[in-house]
Amino acid sequence: MLENYLPILIFVIIGLLLGVVPIIIGYLVGPTKPYGEKLSPYECGFEAFEDSRMKFDVRFYLVAILFILFDLEIAFLFPWALVLKDIGVFGFVAMAVFLGILVIGFIYEWKKGALEWE
Repeated sequence: MLENYLPILIFVIIGLLLGVVPIIIGYLVGPTKPYGEKLSPYECGFEAFEDSRMKFDVRFYLVAILFILFDLEIAFLFPWALVLKDIGVFGFVAMAVFLGILVIGFIYEWKKGALEWE
């Protein structure tokens, strides 16, 4: 029974070694001589003038979410395009409905002004 789990154990050990060994090698071999300029905060060559924990505008997150949403559309289009001959008309109509829903959503967001940046 336990011999069935041996490949899993070997896989976990190799994964841990591949994750931990480079970190240890980097720590042992890498230079560790900090100095003032290296430890100073850097923002385009001058000192930071605002708090790093400032709040972002909600529109930034909205545009990011919309980008992810419409970017995932492409992730569905590539496999669909590869098997289009095999799935026939049904697959074509299903993807047309999917893209139609996305276009309606895009038009809705456009009309609401979610893509406008002031």
